[in-house]
Amino acid sequence: MENFDFPSFAKYEVILGEEFNKFASCGPCILGVDEAGRGPVLGPMVYGLAIVKEKNQKVLKELEVDDSKALTEKKREKIFSEMNNDDQIKKCLTYRLHVISPRMISCRMLMDKKGVLNDISHSSCIDLIQAALDAGINVKVVYVDTVGPKDKYQKKLQSIFKNISIVVSEKADSKYPIVSAASIAAKVTRDNLISNWNYIEGDEYSTKIIGSGYPGDMKTRQYLDDNCDKVFGFTSLVRFSWDTAETFLQKKCYKVNWDPYNVNKAKEKPGTKKRPAVTILNFFKKVAKKE
Repeated sequence: MENFDFPSFAKYEVILGEEFNKFASCGPCILGVDEAGRGPVLGPMVYGLAIVKEKNQKVLKELEVDDSKALTEKKREKIFSEMNNDDQIKKCLTYRLHVISPRMISCRMLMDKKGVLNDISHSSCIDLIQAALDAGINVKVVYVDTVGPKDKYQKKLQSIFKNISIVVSEKADSKYPIVSAASIAAKVTRDNLISNWNYIEGDEYSTKIIGSGYPGDMKTRQYLDDNCDKVFGFTSLVRFSWDTAETFLQKKCYKVNWDPYNVNKAKEKPGTKKRPAVTILNFFKKVAKKE
């Protein structure tokens, strides 16, 4: 029997700074973790880890990093471009990004468990820190923008990384420059991914106006309204698990009788010893033909 492997959408897409694997022999490093795209109904969530050599922290000031939300799009792109293309900066500052697809988010959140988005965020942060350690990077301290109660989150991280100083803080992206750098890398990457989204459903979707991707944006809501297939729902850009998306699915899609284990059928025949076999017909409901 072949080994089972998760589908590609159930894994992180990893994006590395060019010098990431060369930071193993450069002395103590400071790490920052932040994300972009937690709230939108469209697009991936990108978790970012920025790494700066302790002795070269001044590069963050020279780059004029700040909370990505406080910077203009042009300024964010300029900073991220310098992080990728300036040879001197690349030797001092690098990054690792985990791209969490809308489908991965939806699959996890549609499970019968509360707080899944926080679990995804925590796991991403843990995996990023562990990746730095696995690469041989000498991690002195990690600054993390909190997800959920900060004390509980810090305790969780500290229990895993016992020999590293962990600082979890609200608004860490505006307090700690290294977290700002992570925020910028994540934000610019997410924006670029959405602008150049690879629609597995067909190129015709690439010309659609999608707005900001946030549920309250009328352009985004119009996109969802105009592009909701009656059978398949939305494209891979959309997080099906968001309430906004679910509202359109309920309103515009065909109704499906979902009883995968035939629980309802078994209730109809209380004397039977086993549930009836499941067939494709179990998942649909007859609708009277229109005259």
